Amino acid sequence: MALWRAYQRALAAHPWKVQVLTAGSLMGLGDIISQQLVERRGLQEHQRGRTLTMMFLGCGFVDYPDALITNYYLWPAVQLANFYLVPLHYRLAVVQCVAVIWNSYLSWKAHRL
Repeated sequence: MALWRAYQRALAAHPWKVQVLTAGSLMGLGDIISQQLVERRGLQEHQRGRTLTMMFLGCGFVDYPDALITNYYLWPAVQLANFYLVPLHYRLAVVQCVAVIWNSYLSWKAHRL
């Protein structure tokens, strides 16, 4: 809980910086999940450059029709629940947690052989 309170204080003091760092970290986490849990690369075969690309440049758009369709099913439902059920100060955290799953999916989709 202390870590969560520290995050909330940092978010209140520096909202833009903390949100950018959080989003970049979660993009990287999504790629790590994709490489380690979905693709089962192992630590020796982990593509660090790929993770850094996901962190710093974003994932771009994957030009697979099913990714676009999945996008239209996932995000409206997430945002609907987020705006109606989640208090304002937790909404970004909810979206970013769902984004970890989404980024894992996009990373897997973009990098599968």
